[in-house]
Amino acid sequence: MPSFNDDNVVTLTCDEFVERARTLLENPGRTMLGVVGPPGSGKSTLTTALGSALGDQVVVVPMDGFHLANERLVELGRRDRKGAPDTFDVAGYVALLRRIRDREELVYAPRFDREIEQSIGSAQAVVAATPLVVTEGNYLLSDTDGWPAVRELLDEVWYIDVELDEVRRRLEGRRVGHGHEREAARNWVATVDVPNAQTVIATRDGADLIIRVTGAPPTATQRSLPQPEDLDS
Repeated sequence: MPSFNDDNVVTLTCDEFVERARTLLENPGRTMLGVVGPPGSGKSTLTTALGSALGDQVVVVPMDGFHLANERLVELGRRDRKGAPDTFDVAGYVALLRRIRDREELVYAPRFDREIEQSIGSAQAVVAATPLVVTEGNYLLSDTDGWPAVRELLDEVWYIDVELDEVRRRLEGRRVGHGHEREAARNWVATVDVPNAQTVIATRDGADLIIRVTGAPPTATQRSLPQPEDLDS
């Protein structure tokens, strides 16, 4: 596991995370903030809270909107590891971020619907007047498969630090909560999600700030978690 500077590690509540992001509004022009972390780390919960608090001063553009379609993943032989770095339209994501950074008058971004496990195009409007754009995802700091181009477009990147065992527990709960059988959930997390999480964790020393969140509101994943005795059964 890479080392990182302890001076860049902070522990924040969800509200403190929002207030720290609020200070970016003091920057001139537009600020592009990346929020990165392994799957199940709570990125979506934090950025949703940020959107609720800052209203039209911020827009959140998740990386997950650039998942390749399931049909395409089948053609490529990658459907059984959806979520890996090479299962996204990285070039499309970079192009969108570049248009947003250039402050085009109106840009439409896709979003990912977890219920159908597919992206929905042009679902999010980004207008030029919005001063803070937040993009969240797993691979914002990765150095393969075209991902380095993402980091070049971001002013700051904040890493959400969560222990791997907790990530595993949350992800199993997420899949069970979406109707997957418990054994199938365990298998997917062990063979797909955990290797992806390890890939993300290996990039954390490239972040400007490493955040350990305390007292955050429960995520959808956490609310659907089976009890520990159920996971052991």
